[in-house]
Amino acid sequence: MRSHPKQNTSTEGRASAVVRHSVPLLPQTRFWLLWGIVLAAAVLAIGFSVQAVAGLTTGEFGIDQELSRHHVGALTTAAMALNVLFAPVAGVCIVLVIGLYLCLVRKSFVRAVMFVLFACSGWVASEVFKLIVARHRPNPALLFDPLAPETGSNSFPSGHTAFAVALAFALYFLVRGSRWGGVIAAWAGAVMAVVVAWSRIYIGVHYPSDVVASFLATSAAVIVLAGLWNRYAPRVFARLPFGVASEAGASEAPASEAAPTQAHGS
Repeated sequence: MRSHPKQNTSTEGRASAVVRHSVPLLPQTRFWLLWGIVLAAAVLAIGFSVQAVAGLTTGEFGIDQELSRHHVGALTTAAMALNVLFAPVAGVCIVLVIGLYLCLVRKSFVRAVMFVLFACSGWVASEVFKLIVARHRPNPALLFDPLAPETGSNSFPSGHTAFAVALAFALYFLVRGSRWGGVIAAWAGAVMAVVVAWSRIYIGVHYPSDVVASFLATSAAVIVLAGLWNRYAPRVFARLPFGVASEAGASEAPASEAAPTQAHGS
């Protein structure tokens, strides 16, 4: 009778170890919180500078006007497609589809949660800085060919670009364990983010510093979120009565069934 508590404790310990193993640990800098603060401070420094120094915005707007003067049919089509694809509505659909695929098809609740959190981190970061800086968008009336006229004080940083950068990080974290998947995802994600950033300036809805700040803001969010994930995610998922428990049980079952078979064979 006294052996049962020990057996229960041992079983719980094994299950907890399997849960910890099923939660992927992400790349993390040594001083991740400090790096997040430094990058966030850099975003604010850029935002307040372009607001305070009128000549900076004027110079940047000249780039928007120059691109607006030289619109090309194929490039315009590509830019407008990206404008829709990385907008909030389409972006939410992309995140939900991939998240549901990971959860329902791949049977990985942990990776589904990880993907959704990191893919959405760019939006959250950009919205926070938009509220703080409150920079007005380029005036579409002064553009030679305004493709998607937008007004308002939500120019800095670019939400489309922030989502593209965050999506690139999230996809990289999913496939980085494979031999070539991580390299391909890293390069493809970088190209995707740069192209989306270019499209925002080409359309004329953002200044160059808006998209540069998106890379910094999203990187800050991802660095901090990765540090928090590595520190707390294993503990949180170990306490959940669903999702991770079933993944842990599924991965533990083959090992427990293999032991008697090997013993019998010997």
